[in-house]
Amino acid sequence: MVHAFDLLNAHIADSFVGRWFRLEGCGHPKERIGSRFTTELRAGLTTWEAMAYIISVNASILSESGGTCECPTPDFCPPGTNPAYDVCVNEVRMDLITSTAAVSALASFLMGLLANLPVGMAPGLGLNAYFSFSVVGFHGSGIISYREALSAVFLEGWIFFILSILGLRQWLVRIMPQSLVLAVGAGIGLFIAFIGLSSGGLGVIGGDTINFVGLGGCKPEDMIEGMANYCARGVLRSPTMWLGIFLGGILTVLLMLYRVRGAILIGIFLTAIVSWPRPTAVTYFPHTDAGNALFDYFKKVVTFHKIEKIGNAIDYHYGKGKVWYALVTFLYVDILDTTGTLYSMAKFAGLRDPVTLDFENSTIAYCVDAFSISMGALLGTSPVTAFIESATGISEGGKTGITAMVTGLCFFVSVFFAPIFASIPSWATGGALIIVGSLMIRNVRDINWDYIGDAVPAFLTLIIIPLSYNIAYGVIAGIISYLILNGIPWMITRLSGGRIVPPNIDMSEEWVVPSGGLIPPWIRRITGHPQEPEDHNGGVPLEVRATDPSHSNEDDGRSEKTDDHSMVEAPAKNPHIYAHAR
Repeated sequence: MVHAFDLLNAHIADSFVGRWFRLEGCGHPKERIGSRFTTELRAGLTTWEAMAYIISVNASILSESGGTCECPTPDFCPPGTNPAYDVCVNEVRMDLITSTAAVSALASFLMGLLANLPVGMAPGLGLNAYFSFSVVGFHGSGIISYREALSAVFLEGWIFFILSILGLRQWLVRIMPQSLVLAVGAGIGLFIAFIGLSSGGLGVIGGDTINFVGLGGCKPEDMIEGMANYCARGVLRSPTMWLGIFLGGILTVLLMLYRVRGAILIGIFLTAIVSWPRPTAVTYFPHTDAGNALFDYFKKVVTFHKIEKIGNAIDYHYGKGKVWYALVTFLYVDILDTTGTLYSMAKFAGLRDPVTLDFENSTIAYCVDAFSISMGALLGTSPVTAFIESATGISEGGKTGITAMVTGLCFFVSVFFAPIFASIPSWATGGALIIVGSLMIRNVRDINWDYIGDAVPAFLTLIIIPLSYNIAYGVIAGIISYLILNGIPWMITRLSGGRIVPPNIDMSEEWVVPSGGLIPPWIRRITGHPQEPEDHNGGVPLEVRATDPSHSNEDDGRSEKTDDHSMVEAPAKNPHIYAHAR
């Protein structure tokens, strides 16, 4: 059987498919070492499994806005006060399950096919909450209607498309100091782990009325009344939490230690399957009204729900000031969140160019993201973004767009099998998220900790991302603190004629504006103008790249320690191929 898989991988690598996706053995000068067709299939399934929760979660969050349903009373309709309105909201939720799966399938497939990146796409968490609760408001009590909010998302996508074509989004990433870029990747790792530990995963961490967060894992009857995930007593006694820890966490790590292929996927599936039978303490379908509803939906297995309430429901009121307020906010959050996430996932997969500091096919990737945002608006959902859960598939060995295409196909199947795929409990994926977070945190070793002007902004970025539950806030904190801590000494140095300088300024990372201007490479090729030599460094002087660990070949995996070399030489046997294994 192993021999048959080897033959299959070799045959596909030697085909047009292998050359397009640059599989190992295809003969392309930039073939991706360690990439194999069967490994990519497994990685795509893993990414989808880690992202599948978004189908039900996104539908639940966005339906809280009431969608296109109109409340017959002057005030918003609280749940249970108007049966007809409640029925309409439930229909919106079913529409959103279909639209979430559909747009995720489209975006992920295009990301893989056109950009050749192993990155899954779906409506983003955080953005959907902002859309639902801050813009549209609970049951339509916000500043603009659901239809008008969709118009803001639709236009945002096309604005992003233009920025991507012109290379502005890529330039914005390159202009960031490298320690901050590395901190974003590590911060996302902490963010993933925090999600896995909290109520969105295992539930080990819960709310605390005194300390904000504390130990969780209590049974529902031991929670503070009216405060979900706040334990009054009996912490760490939830059977589902322990199931996720041992089966989805510890077992998965043990499988990874012995390089069992598909370790993360095995852990997720085993935990979900154990959670499906009803007469158990760890069931996902308790004998309650909510549990009965989940189980009834689960038993349908195969169903298709047409998008009736939210499809093509855009109200193009661009003359309304509040629509532009929402648009600017979406742009601001998305340009930091999505751009940073795409960059970090590409780096985690080992696809960042050590010379230009950009990643392969970045312009195409950002254009696909922008196009998907607008298509998502037509399907009635909030902005689509790159998912940090893509790191689960990358850690399984995903290195090419085949991974994302498989994820997209799984989402397409989810359109018809939504009852099954929406029934994967959070504690089934919590362990995987924690494991992936532990792999991503390794970026911190390349941050310049020797100079406090670089270290403190990087640390603020690192810590604020998980604590604020928002990638953009961490990036903002890092950039502002960097400008202050490095801008003031720069001014003092200039005013004093170079007499007053920090004693260890020579330990700092040298930062310059990326050279080459804002003209993207594709325009240079069309116009016949070769790329300037300076631009090959991404704006970073050669002498800096030679001494700064964030620019060294170690970041590429070409000067790793012996144990890491084994991962590069035999990546298919290693279930967690790191970002440095190129």
